[in-house]
Amino acid sequence: MGRRRKGRDISGWLIINKPTGITSNAVVNKVRWAMEAKKAGHAGTLDPEATGVLAVALGEATKTVPYITDAQKAYRFTVRLGQATNTDDTEGEIIASSDKRPTDAEIRAALPQFTGDIMQVPPHFSAVKIDGQRAYKLARAGEDIEIKARPLWVEELEMVERPDADHVVLEMICGKGGYVRSIARDLGKVLGCHAHVKTLHRVWSGPFEAEDGISIETVDKLAKTGELDDFLHPLETGLDDLPELHCTPESAVKLRNGNPGMVLASNLEYGDEAWASLDGQAVAVGVYKSGVLHPKRVFVLPE
Repeated sequence: MGRRRKGRDISGWLIINKPTGITSNAVVNKVRWAMEAKKAGHAGTLDPEATGVLAVALGEATKTVPYITDAQKAYRFTVRLGQATNTDDTEGEIIASSDKRPTDAEIRAALPQFTGDIMQVPPHFSAVKIDGQRAYKLARAGEDIEIKARPLWVEELEMVERPDADHVVLEMICGKGGYVRSIARDLGKVLGCHAHVKTLHRVWSGPFEAEDGISIETVDKLAKTGELDDFLHPLETGLDDLPELHCTPESAVKLRNGNPGMVLASNLEYGDEAWASLDGQAVAVGVYKSGVLHPKRVFVLPE
């Protein structure tokens, strides 16, 4: 028999406005400790030097993490023109430089190339796997690696500020798997001047916004007190992008046991993904088929 995990049976989302200098996993560990939670995880890694919204799921909310990870996200970032680095950000070594500085008009004219359905090559210093190993580990070991391009949907990419000739501030809305560092790197190539990311802030992720997040200092201050619970968002917030279907108590029992259950009439198409609720509480996520929900994930919350 496996060892039982200690901690509270608490479920929900705690939204952190992450500062620089701390990893996403370190934030999760601090939240788990502060909330005395059995289980915690985050929806989308931020690099240590990046800031902004980091959504931490607790308990049963961890089952909704994929829906936040798949949701669109918005970033505001500063690009340093004239320099390329081996990490595509300020943490790396400068590997190329140029005296050329594009005009505002040239930058704006180049941005449409990075919107819509694009193919993007992740940075060498990233968590993508190559033959079962993380790319950043291979890069640190000095290995010559090749990362294949992968599809990315970019909803918007706009220039919002030009502080000086060496810097430009951009805002981007994109889908799952987007690397801002790659956007900066490739923009520099298109403009013929080299570039890398200087600062990066995730403005929002799915339903969660950085300005609504709490600080790490607040987590420390309120650790292991009931006051920290007041900042929890319901588990159901992680399902905002899916249709909600209501069910009866009898169907809720079936669904929570992993069996198909009847849901109230809906205009969903056969095979659509949705979630069932009873009295506003999530019961299960599954596939809708002619008035019946076939569960893929079930939620068992404490009474």
